[in-house]
Amino acid sequence: MARGPRYCVPFRRRLEGKTDYKARKVLLLSGKPRLVTRGTLQNMIAQIIVAKPHGDEVVISAHSRELSKTYGWKAPRGNLPAAYLTGFLCGLKAKAKGVKEAILDVGLNSPSKGARVFAVLKGVLDAGVNVPYSEEKLPDEKRIRGEHIAEYAESLASNPEEYQTRFSKYLKQKLPPEKLPKHFAEVKKSIITSFGGGKKA
Repeated sequence: MARGPRYCVPFRRRLEGKTDYKARKVLLLSGKPRLVTRGTLQNMIAQIIVAKPHGDEVVISAHSRELSKTYGWKAPRGNLPAAYLTGFLCGLKAKAKGVKEAILDVGLNSPSKGARVFAVLKGVLDAGVNVPYSEEKLPDEKRIRGEHIAEYAESLASNPEEYQTRFSKYLKQKLPPEKLPKHFAEVKKSIITSFGGGKKA
């Protein structure tokens, strides 16, 4: 362990690998609300957070569980289409509360092209919230709609055993994976309707 009169012990969250304080400082100096996106294997979370003297304050929050409970989403909640819809829901909530712009905070996530955090970002952008971004990082529309999942399911049609194994969660919810893009469109329309029309699907 480093020692000496000039040595400063790093903050606890830095030692635990939970916070990059240099990146956080840059985000805070922007003066804009932060769009914070976090994901687990089974869920996605999108929040609009404002830094206050007493600590961060969550202004808007959207969780992929809401997709199932409120809008009839039957597919897994941790995939790319669910990430987009969670971001879209967060964006519409933000617009309803008068939040017009934000800055993306991916935390310690690797900013890989087409990652779920950027699917969340695309949803927020499509809802009408202004967030600076790089076009090349966003997933393409086909992946957002789940067409890659539907195509993969169709390719396994000749192998029923593999099909059942790969898509057991879909089949348990009585949703054929081949129909995921259509189901995605229906759920997105349901979200838009719940906010009184909003933007077109």
